[in-house]
Parts: sequence; structure tokens; C-alpha cells
Amino acid sequence: MEHVLTHSPNKPSPVVKKSWADRLQVWLPKIVLAPTMLVTVVCIYGYIFWTAALSMTNSRFLPSFKFVGLAQYERLMENDRWITSITNLGIFGGLFMLIAIALGILLAIFLDQNIRNEGAIRTIYLYPMALSFIVTGTAWKWILNPGLGIEKLMQDWGFTNFKFDWLVNSEMSVYTLVIAALWQSSGFVMAMFLAGLRGIDSSIIKAAQIDGASLPTIYMKIILPCLRPVIFSAVIITSHIAIKSFDLVTAMTAGGPGYSSDLPALFMYAHSFTRGQIGLGAASAMMMLGGILAILVPYLYSELREKKS
Repeated sequence: MEHVLTHSPNKPSPVVKKSWADRLQVWLPKIVLAPTMLVTVVCIYGYIFWTAALSMTNSRFLPSFKFVGLAQYERLMENDRWITSITNLGIFGGLFMLIAIALGILLAIFLDQNIRNEGAIRTIYLYPMALSFIVTGTAWKWILNPGLGIEKLMQDWGFTNFKFDWLVNSEMSVYTLVIAALWQSSGFVMAMFLAGLRGIDSSIIKAAQIDGASLPTIYMKIILPCLRPVIFSAVIITSHIAIKSFDLVTAMTAGGPGYSSDLPALFMYAHSFTRGQIGLGAASAMMMLGGILAILVPYLYSELREKKS
């Protein structure tokens, strides 16, 4: 007879002890990521909650823990400088986002036509993104200065009636910020759309061409709908740049003339660190965070909803 060895169902299976090397292999990723997670929780989310708490106190030069509810937000909405900065953000952000995305799409389509020296042209378009906004703001401040830049150059060439004083014009100064921001960021948006165009299956375009579709129709009906994720990403990135713009405004106009080109980021810094109104500055910071979330949350919701469906 053959004896078949079987385990009794009531007999517990032997426990295999893990060696220290196996335990280290399990815990090593957690140990490596722990400092990053700690810094993220404390220095990002912790300070967000701290700022939210300060926005509901009467803090001035130093933090105070006297709760005043939404009084700082009421003061904020009654502040003329804040209303001006919000209006400027609407003008600056709207024009910057629309023109940067439109220009990025056009440049990407231009480079996608298998032109000569594409690498050199792409590098030229992307070069401004390597500069900081401080450098960009300083350079454009010189270019647009009526006594140094374009206006003086044109007048020296004999066009004595030429005038381009937007930088010192309170009604036009915010548009100079749009010019500088577009010069720096359009190349980055172009690179995003160019990567999206290179990822589209060429067989779809060839099939549309065989069916007799014109090139504008192919781009409007086929290519741009395929680039919808890239468009959403470009909207989020450009809106984030617009909302947090501080160094560009500081280097270029410092919010002037007066506070005609003020933006919320500059308002927050001025009231928090130079005017000794920490509570009001914290309230403006939370309003800026709300603006970013108002753009980010619907985008994430739509993306997650599409993945589930």
C-alpha cells in the first residue's frame, strides 16, 4: 500500500519566521518616504490649517488667539485694494490663460509640420521658461520703460509721436504683466501640446484625409478633442501661475502706479509682513487657496467620473 501523507485540517500550519533582511525590505520604502511625508504634512497641510486659524483671529504684528469669526473676511471684501487686486487677477488671469493656450496650440501645430531645425526653434521657445519671473520682470521693466525701452527707441528712430507708456499708466499697467507672463510661459504650454500631438495615432489623421476632410476640419473635429486632457492640464497650470504671481509683479511694477497693478499675492504679502495685519493677510491667502480649489476640484471630479464610467 502507498501511504499518502496529508495534513490534518485541525493542525495549524507551521509559522515561517521572516528574517531581518525580509523585514527590512518591507519597511525600507516606508522609512525612506517617512521624512518626505512628515515634511509634507507639517509644512504644507499644517500651515494651511494654521493660516485658516489665523484668518479667524484679530492677529496683527504677532499671532493672536482671539477668535473673531469671519470679521477679517468682511474687512477684506470692504478693502478697495483687495477689490482692485481681484479685478486685476480676473483681467491678468483671463488674458494670460486664453492667449497662452491659444498661442501654445498654434506654435505646437507649427512645429508638428516636420519643419527644418525644429530642435533649435523648440529650444528658443522653451528658453524663457528657464528664467525666473524676477529676471523676466526686470527685463521687461527695462523694455517697457518709456525713458529706456521701446518708446525711446522708436523716438530715436524718428517716430517722435510714438508713445508706449503702459508701464506707468495706471489703466494699462496690468496688461504689461500679461505681456511678460506670455513671453515666459507660452513656450512651456507649447511643449505640452506638442507632446500631446505626437501622442495621437497618425492612422486616425490619415483615415480622415482619405475621407476628404480638410486640415482645419481634422484639427477642429479630431485632434483638439483628443487633446482635451492636455487642455485641462494647461488651464490648471496657467491658472496656478496667474493666482500665485508675486515675483513678476514685484520686479516689474511693484503693484503700481499706486496699487493699480496689484494682485492678490502681493496684497497678501504686503498686509502680512509689511503692514502688520497678519489676520487680514491670512484671510486673503485663504481666498487665493479657494480660487485654486475652485478650478482644481471640478477638474479632478470630471476626470475621476470619466474613469469610473
